[in-house]
Amino acid sequence: MIVPETPRHLERPEIRVRAATPADEPALAALDRSTWSPLHAVLPAPEAGEPFFDERHLPAHYLVAESEEAGVLGYLRLVPPTPMACNAHVRQIQGLAVAESARGRGVARTLLRAAMDRARAEGARRITLRVLGHNAPARALYESEGFAVEGVLPGEFFLAGGYVDDVLMGRSLLP
Repeated sequence: MIVPETPRHLERPEIRVRAATPADEPALAALDRSTWSPLHAVLPAPEAGEPFFDERHLPAHYLVAESEEAGVLGYLRLVPPTPMACNAHVRQIQGLAVAESARGRGVARTLLRAAMDRARAEGARRITLRVLGHNAPARALYESEGFAVEGVLPGEFFLAGGYVDDVLMGRSLLP
């Protein structure tokens, strides 16, 4: 039997995840601007020329998904939720973005799994995140990766003319 060759545009490029570096700033800033949406963002849209990295958002906080063919596909920000020693065992996802052209290819799932691996390697026992209540695709992804709703702040944000819940999700990182 002859198997037809998969057209190049339908192939799934190998997704690699690595720590961000300062050299990623232009690509991550462009990705941030192109993916901004009130579906997931509570801050105003980033402006052209705004720095992506700053004193609170360091390259060390970010994982970058990339492929050899397409370059940067997405990023995830993973940080301790507070500077307090009493919850140093927790890591929090504070941002996840995937390029429109890379959606549906497993980039977000790959980043989530890499974040959980990194958190475990750093000694974390839990991982948490906050997601807007109206972001059904993100909530479904997180639930499929073992995150559960741990709290809801009803009407916490007023976005695009309506009140939106802030949903707190988390999961254990223990085996």
